[in-house]
Amino acid sequence: MQAIRKRFDIEITAPNSIVTETFELEKTIVSIVGLLLTSDNDGLLYNNGSQRIEINGEEIFPEGYESKLLMSGVNVQPNKRFYDLESLPPGNGRIKMEYTDTSGAIVTAAFVNYRVSLYLECIMED
Repeated sequence: MQAIRKRFDIEITAPNSIVTETFELEKTIVSIVGLLLTSDNDGLLYNNGSQRIEINGEEIFPEGYESKLLMSGVNVQPNKRFYDLESLPPGNGRIKMEYTDTSGAIVTAAFVNYRVSLYLECIMED
């Protein structure tokens, strides 16, 4: 078994929008042990973002779960940055993320397109 990290991206191209994407893991992945959100614009992700995340059809984080709760700062050790999912089985390997941008909620700057990245820490069969 070996640990790997997978990255999946969602492009946010409009303010106050909902973007839904479904991603698939390789069949050789036997468990998901961690999850992390990042962005090429951390301020927009932190202030304006929320999401709903499903793994294998099971809701892991409900609609409206604030992105800031799944982010990690640079002051956290690199090996401690992932939200612990305690070896969650991937089942069918489908990851569904519904991301909501609420740019009107807090006006810190004009809206610009940004990328939200979902990182999964997984265990894969050799």
